[in-house]
Amino acid sequence: MIRALPLLLALGGCAGVQTPLDPWGEQAGRIATLTWVLFIGGHVIFVLVMGLLAWSLLAPGSLRHVLGSRGFVIGGGIVFPTVTLAVLLAWSLGVSRALTLPGSDAPLRIEVIARQYWWEVRYPDLGEVVTANELHLPRGREVELHLSSADVIHSLWVPNLHGKMDMIPGRVNRLRLTAARTGTLRGQCTEFCGLQHALMAFWTVVHEPEEFEAWAARQREPVAPPADPELARGMAAFGTHGCGACHAVRGTEWQGRLAPDLSRVGSRLSLAAGALENHRGTLAGWIAGAQDIKPGNSMPSYGRSIEGPELLALATWLESLR
Repeated sequence: MIRALPLLLALGGCAGVQTPLDPWGEQAGRIATLTWVLFIGGHVIFVLVMGLLAWSLLAPGSLRHVLGSRGFVIGGGIVFPTVTLAVLLAWSLGVSRALTLPGSDAPLRIEVIARQYWWEVRYPDLGEVVTANELHLPRGREVELHLSSADVIHSLWVPNLHGKMDMIPGRVNRLRLTAARTGTLRGQCTEFCGLQHALMAFWTVVHEPEEFEAWAARQREPVAPPADPELARGMAAFGTHGCGACHAVRGTEWQGRLAPDLSRVGSRLSLAAGALENHRGTLAGWIAGAQDIKPGNSMPSYGRSIEGPELLALATWLESLR
């Protein structure tokens, strides 16, 4: 059992919410097939070479002589690797080309803008639906991600859906993908972009088409007025402390574009680009100590400028935005 543990650990990396070996779509499936062919082919060649090495050391002299013959050297040392590498190169180029071919004339456009250190996600085809640090997709429909950066070079990667794509200031790169299964996947920035690069993740949520339309309709709705005094106090604190200068809340006077849109922040799976779970306690902790939790991000810590009851009211109101 102990000897099998490394194998079990290795096999554990073949499935999960962030692995290219558990494809959720056609593009990821092509990449996974290419990966397995290279893995298995490399192991077969390694075993073959080790076998030949053992033969050269242990076989009788008459048999060892075969390995030094002109025909074996030419066949095994020149012809075999040349043909093998040429075939793999041609096939991998074909896979790369297939990954760029469009599958639909009218994909759903989604704009993803990378910032230090979070993701802005916009849906121009759905009436300017805007969210942050979450990518919502309809199952079975091709989407085209328009990838850009507002500051430095970033790179977007959802391993279960596609390969990596750089996000470069002043340029829009396009990545087409189709999710074939519903569920939740994890994505990550894979280009070092500064101090908090490791805490720049996001969640990808794949819905059934009807659920996706309902989600989009909910995102377009304005935020409802506070339903009780505690929520009203929290909303007032949002304005008093200038949060609306950076953040937007749909249906209110606050339309800031410098920081994540908070219109439905209470429904999101995480805070601070995957750094924290999302609930009232972490919302309050993030507001009070953003620079302690994620040093170098653009949000200041408000711990010294907001009293405890007011902070909890603000966090309660934000949690109610679902």
